[in-house]
Amino acid sequence: MKKFTRGFILGTLTTLGAVASSVAAFHKTVVKPIEEEENRFDENRRAANRKGRSSHQL
Repeated sequence: MKKFTRGFILGTLTTLGAVASSVAAFHKTVVKPIEEEENRFDENRRAANRKGRSSHQL
């Protein structure tokens, strides 16, 4: 019974580690590039607004 408990705990920790690493990899490859692209679009939009306002001052 002692070996079963140890194996069960080790298997559970290994599974949790695999799930955590897959979530981290998904975030790095899918979510982060989307967030960076949105930030780039926001920065470009703000720069365009500043240029538009400065070029149309009276």
